[in-house]
Formats: sequence, C-alpha cells, structure tokens
Amino acid sequence: MKTILSGNEAIARGAYEAGCLVACGYPGTPSTEILENTIKYNEINSSWSPNEKVALEVAIGASFGGGRALCTMKHVGVNVAADPLFTLSYTGVRGGLVLVAADDPEMHSSQNEQDSRNYAKFAKVPMLEPSDSQECKEFTRLAFELSEQYDAPVMLRSSTRISHGKSIVELGERVADLPLPKLEKNPAKLVMLPGNARVRHPLVEQKLLDLSKAAVTMPLNRLELRDSSIGIITAGICYQYVREVLPNASTLKLGMVHPLPHDLIREFAAKVDKLYVIEELDPFIEDQVKAMGIKAIGKEIIPLCGELTPGRLRNSFGLPQPAVIPADNLPGRPPNMCPGCPHRGVFFALNQLKAYVTGDIGCYTLGFMPPLSAMDTCICMGASIGMATGVAKVVSNEEKKKVVAVIGDSTFLHTGMNGLMDMVYNNSPATVIILDNSITAMTGRQDNPASGFTLMDDPTNAVNIPLLCKALGAKHIRVINPLDLEETKRVIGEEMERPEPSVIITNKPCVLIKREDVFNKGPVYTVDADRCTGCRACLKIGCPAIEWRPAGDGSKKGKAAIDPLLCTGCDVCRQLCKFDAIGSVK
Repeated sequence: MKTILSGNEAIARGAYEAGCLVACGYPGTPSTEILENTIKYNEINSSWSPNEKVALEVAIGASFGGGRALCTMKHVGVNVAADPLFTLSYTGVRGGLVLVAADDPEMHSSQNEQDSRNYAKFAKVPMLEPSDSQECKEFTRLAFELSEQYDAPVMLRSSTRISHGKSIVELGERVADLPLPKLEKNPAKLVMLPGNARVRHPLVEQKLLDLSKAAVTMPLNRLELRDSSIGIITAGICYQYVREVLPNASTLKLGMVHPLPHDLIREFAAKVDKLYVIEELDPFIEDQVKAMGIKAIGKEIIPLCGELTPGRLRNSFGLPQPAVIPADNLPGRPPNMCPGCPHRGVFFALNQLKAYVTGDIGCYTLGFMPPLSAMDTCICMGASIGMATGVAKVVSNEEKKKVVAVIGDSTFLHTGMNGLMDMVYNNSPATVIILDNSITAMTGRQDNPASGFTLMDDPTNAVNIPLLCKALGAKHIRVINPLDLEETKRVIGEEMERPEPSVIITNKPCVLIKREDVFNKGPVYTVDADRCTGCRACLKIGCPAIEWRPAGDGSKKGKAAIDPLLCTGCDVCRQLCKFDAIGSVK
C-alpha cells in the first residue's frame, strides 16, 4: 500500500514497523509531529517529557529493559540531551535506540543553526540522513536494526524541509519476531564507573571503524554515475536539489553521514574529473573528504549560512534562474501574538514600567517585537531566570529593581526550575513572571506536566506551579489575571520594588488551547466611530484584530476598527481607550 506522508509522519510509521515499544521527546519544531503521529499506533507507548534530557533517559531505560525506543527532539534539544547521549555511546544498548534530531537551517523557528552531524561525530555514534519520506521510514527501521547490530544508539538527522515535506511512501508490516523485553543485569556494561568506561571506550572506536567499512556496501550509500566530468557528494535534502539543478552530474548519495564510507568516497572521487561536496550548514563531509587527501570544492561556492535551495545552488554554479511569475505587492506580515493572547498585557505593562526583561523560548518571545518592545535577552530554554540572577549581581541597587525574568509554564518545567532554585538560594533580588497559559503553545499546543493531560490525551496529575515555586523556596508568590491591565501593572510594579526574589504567575490559558472548556471566548468588541478620536492608544498592544482605517482625504487622520472574525473579547483594548469608544456587541 502506498500513501503520501510527511517526513515526520514517515518516521513515526518507520518506528511502528520496526517494532518500537516506547517513543518520547519534547516538542520542538520541526520535530514535533513525529510523536503526534506515534500516538496513532497503540503498540507504541508515546509520551511527552519535561525536557529532552529526561526523554532520552526514558528511552535509554526502555532500551536497557530490552525494548526498542525512539526519542525525538529538535537540534537545540540535543544540547539538553547531550549529557546522557555521550555516555550512552559507551554503554551501548539492549533494545535498539534511535535518537531523531531535526535541524532547522535558515532558523525558521529556532535561535541558532547548529548542525547535529557534529554531535554524532562528537558523541561517537552513527548517524543516518534521509532525503525523502520513503527514506525517513526505511532509515528509521534500519536505524533500529543497526543499533542492535552494532550495540550503539543511532541518530537520525532530519531538517525542516524533510520533516514537513511530503512524498509517496510504501507502507510495510510491523515486525513480529522480536524478543520480548525482560530485565537482564549487566553492570559491567551499563554502570559507567571509570574502570568500566575505560574498557568500553576502545569498543566504541572499533564500532565506528567497522561501520565505516560496512557502509561501503550498504544500499543507503550509493554511486549514481552519469557525466563523469562533475561528481557531487551529498546527502539529505541537498540530494534532491542536486538532482533538480544538476541532473546530469554523477553523485555519491550518502545515507549514512557518520561514520563516512571512506573507501566508497575514494572510489567515487577516482571516477570523476571534478569533485564537489554539497551540504547545508557546516562543511562536515567536505572537511573529512579533504582530510583524506582528496581535492574537493565545497564552501568556496556553497553558502555556509542558511538553508540551501535550488535557486541558491544555481547561483553557486552560475546557472540561470527559471522565470518567476511576479507576485502582487503583498503587505508585510511580521510574526505576532494571537488576538486575545494573555501574554500581551504583561509585556505592555513591562514596557510601561521600563523593565529590563530577560526572556525565554516560547510564543512570548514575540514580546520583543514592536509595538510591545519589552524583551531584552533571549538565549535558550530556561535561561531567563538564571540571566536575571546574573544581571542583578552586577548592577546597582536601583537598577536591580528593573530586572524581570519572563518564562512560560512549559519552559519553566523544562529547565527553568533550577534557575528559580538558584535565585532563591542566593537571594537574588529579581522578579520572575511565569506566563502560565496551560499548554506548550509555540510548537502547536502540546500538553506538559502542568496541563493535566498526557500526549495520549489521558487525564493525569497536574503540577501545581504556585506550590512548586513555594517548594523551591520562593516566599513571595502572586497569581494575577494578565487580561486586567491595571492589576497586572500594579502587581508587577510592586514586586519589582521588593528587595528579594519574587514570583508572579499569570492564570489565563492560550486562546488556541485544544480544550474549549478551558477557554471561554468573550463577546466580540467593536469601535464606535463617533467616539473614536484617532488617538491610536489601542494600537500600542499590537493586537492583529485591531485595524487602522485612514481618513479618505489622504491625511494622517483616521480611526480604529476591530475585525469581528479575529476578536476574542479579551477586553484589553477597551481598557486602553480613554474615550469609551470600544465596547462589546453580541
């Protein structure tokens, strides 16, 4: 049976066909939909973890118990999971373990462009890289087999275009002859004390040598000989671009990008006159090819930053671009918080209070954008609280009052708790605002330990964030309604003046939350044109539902209007209007 699947859907299908029993991860674009599709298969126990490190540790436990396990995350999530990953390469596995790392060239939804292939090399684990949805499924199955054959975790690298692009996939059956999981003690292999680790390290190095030799004859690495005047070594989505832009070129299509099949590379290089290495981001393959003494052209012409596209590849080779039908002049659409977003009032207040805001990763990172313009730093998941502590350590007592950390509920549970523990422990006088919107919103409204539901949509124990903050030692905890602008500004201002740590928690859910019983949409608002003076105060919150309609005489005058299809009735704009021009309608 054939069907059309995205790369993420195909990876989930591959895990199912491979006999995977456990799938876990933390949502992060472009990897999120993998686990959202594993839940379609009852044979797989699928779950969200608080962060990527915990997810990998759960997968390791399942593997040590004898079951096949899948762990998914985006590229920056591998940073969080690196601690167990590097030791896992020493212990090896029992049941096959596959770690999916979804990279994001061009940073469509990420804070950096790191190349996960470096992690495979650094951690000394094999990595496969598919180039379409069919290979996503097949390589996932193969990864489980290689994991058990070579007693090693296997990384599977995807990218935004592979994860979200769709192509035809031929489905297969789930394997039925795997041994049943059972406990088996082997402390010499699985307890990484220095004495045991010293024994395991040479085995890790030998596995890579064995894999490099075996990869020469693996079907996932293949020579495609055409015009011998030009040869291209490539992998992943770049292979598709090469076939589109340079259809007559000979190619060495790599499916395993670490370790590389050195003998196959030498064979291919000897068959072509001029050799190129085409890859996104780092010269990962190129550097190794050149280290082998093989002359190749790569980053001299291929961009180092951003994702590769057919157009950019044509530019690199000086080829003409195809004719493009010009699009109409469309207005710019900068990213924005949703109409009625409960975060908007908080950032409006922070702007007015002239706070120095250490931010975090989530929808609320958009608080950086004008007109709110109320975020000053953003580094990684959970960093906001630690950075607030650090800033407060070095600035004057008067400036300490301005320091506010902003973090979401899911991010707080991901890696923010330790930051708050440190802040309280060291009595750093900064304010923490936890934006609790009852969901992991930015990646598509996934549940988290505080939402009360699992990935399988089963009701479960919900973390009580105020009580958790109290348990971490916070003495001053206040819960506010972020849609009440007066209360929000007053409470934030009061806590900023406090000469010791304090926590403010908002209590309104995401407007797009999946469970309608949690969010009650208010009445739609409208603008009374006769009362509107054109002061533009309502535009200061940047709500997409509020429009500005210029006067017909060409002057700068005009009036505000509210789109009834976008308005959620949050009431924030009405509170800003000093002329009672905004009111609700049925």
